[in-house]
Amino acid sequence: MPILLLALGSNLGDKSAQIDSAVERIAVEIGHVMAIAPYMSSLAWGFVSEHTFLNTVVKVETSLDVWKVLEKTQAIERQLGRTQKSHNAKYADRIIDIDIIDYNQQIIKSSTLVLPHRQMHLRSFVLEPLCAIAPDWKHPLFELTAWELLDKLHKQTVKNKKSQKNVR
Repeated sequence: MPILLLALGSNLGDKSAQIDSAVERIAVEIGHVMAIAPYMSSLAWGFVSEHTFLNTVVKVETSLDVWKVLEKTQAIERQLGRTQKSHNAKYADRIIDIDIIDYNQQIIKSSTLVLPHRQMHLRSFVLEPLCAIAPDWKHPLFELTAWELLDKLHKQTVKNKKSQKNVR
């Protein structure tokens, strides 16, 4: 059966309870939850918010095709109270966010879904939990493991901070 990686995040309300509820619904509606990464806190990414996020990644074995998984994750978001999705990279606070990170190593580029997730390699709040449950998972386009992607991101962050200090 296909293996699915989902990134979950919440920055409104009882964040832990929101993620717990999402994981429970994923288990019922999508498939067997094989692993859940420890929850981690992070700052908002791509927008300014006074609310921190709680994030995790779950590994799921599913009998559903990727399009049905997308339909189900969006339905779960709505069931938990999410009223709108981000559009044109305009992010906002959210009760729950469920992103498909990978579906059985498939490469998909459509108007509704891009896999692997197009920005996962830029997000430590995705890579760190991913490393906790699937450190050897390999990005099908970059051909780097989760650990290698996280290491590369950390090195780039350090380099950027040094560059910013030199500009001042």
